[in-house]
Amino acid sequence: MSDKQPEGAGESGEFEQPSVPDDVWERFARDTERDIRSSAPKEPSARARMVTERLRQKDAKGAQPEGWRTGPAWREMDGRAARRRRLWAILGVPVAIAVALVAVKPSLLPGDPFGTSSDASSGTPSGGASAAALPAETAPPTAAPSSAAPDTPTLDRPFAGSPAERWADGAAAVVVPKATPVGTFTSAQVAAALKQAKTLLVGANLAPGTLRGERPESALAVLDPKQPRMLDDVNSWLRAPGKKHDPLVLFSRFDPAEVRPAGDVVKVRGRMTFKAGAHASVAIHMDYTFVYPLIQADQASKAPGTTETSGAPTEVSGGGSTEVARTIVRRVLDLELLDPRKYQATRGKLSITRYDQDLGNTACDVYDGFLHPQFDSAAPTGAPPTGPTTDPYDRSRDIKHSGTETCGTVSRT
Repeated sequence: MSDKQPEGAGESGEFEQPSVPDDVWERFARDTERDIRSSAPKEPSARARMVTERLRQKDAKGAQPEGWRTGPAWREMDGRAARRRRLWAILGVPVAIAVALVAVKPSLLPGDPFGTSSDASSGTPSGGASAAALPAETAPPTAAPSSAAPDTPTLDRPFAGSPAERWADGAAAVVVPKATPVGTFTSAQVAAALKQAKTLLVGANLAPGTLRGERPESALAVLDPKQPRMLDDVNSWLRAPGKKHDPLVLFSRFDPAEVRPAGDVVKVRGRMTFKAGAHASVAIHMDYTFVYPLIQADQASKAPGTTETSGAPTEVSGGGSTEVARTIVRRVLDLELLDPRKYQATRGKLSITRYDQDLGNTACDVYDGFLHPQFDSAAPTGAPPTGPTTDPYDRSRDIKHSGTETCGTVSRT
């Protein structure tokens, strides 16, 4: 047996307990006390006890709130989602089509909440509201425009209640087609002839001087002086109008002592085309309708709210409205640009081969060279109409004249 004692044993043979620093003991005591305090059971608050009791009662009745503890069964949720998917599969395509149609044409909505309802043929908005202009006419219409909503024309809206309300204004409506070579004529020559044709149409039907009954110089300047008798006839019509030599067959003219324009806009719709002519020429065809809003000359000098006394306007209380009437003129013209190397013709000038017209709302059998609109408030002038009732806005009708037509009435203006 060894007499050697283990390390750390005292003289008595017993182990000595190692010494621990005081700060270590204090930290150990604090940590132990904190852990004991946090792990001790706590009594729930009053609100927690109320919630627990409410849930216990619902558990006893079998009515647990979805999503609080249990939520809806996954199988049930999957079934609902599947039903929703099937429903959208059935309804989705029709709903998408309906949304697309309403986007293109909002007037399809019941009651037209956006105020966009308009007739597809006439282009006239319901209620008389203004609307965007129609696109240019590129082909002959197949039917008359549908009737517009009844509305009374005024100075502010002289085309109210008319299909022309959405037509283009004035000369801008006369669209010249793109020129191409025709026979021996180059594109530039054809383009010049089309421009001349527009000048003739505008000068004869839209120039302010022409409308006032003045000589239509710009229109006459387009005509070929070598065309037999054409210019001579026109000049005689303008000098001494009559039944057999009426300038209205080519020109729109109003007596300024009788009527004045209601505003500065004339509505126009039609088309211009061209092709190779039978005489080695460029044949140009034009078919246009003009709508003229007018007021009586004696009313034109009286602004609303005024009256004339001793030749001077005097303000009066109450005011009043000025009646607006519309005259509609449709013209069909066929022109030719002849080759002066083959025919007696002037280079760059046009010859007229056809001129037909249809006059709406003007006195019958009056041959003084002016159009005479009929106003509801005025006594009728001219002879009673004996011809049929026609629609002056019907551009699908052929208006070839035989010279035996009688003056009729119009179904609308």
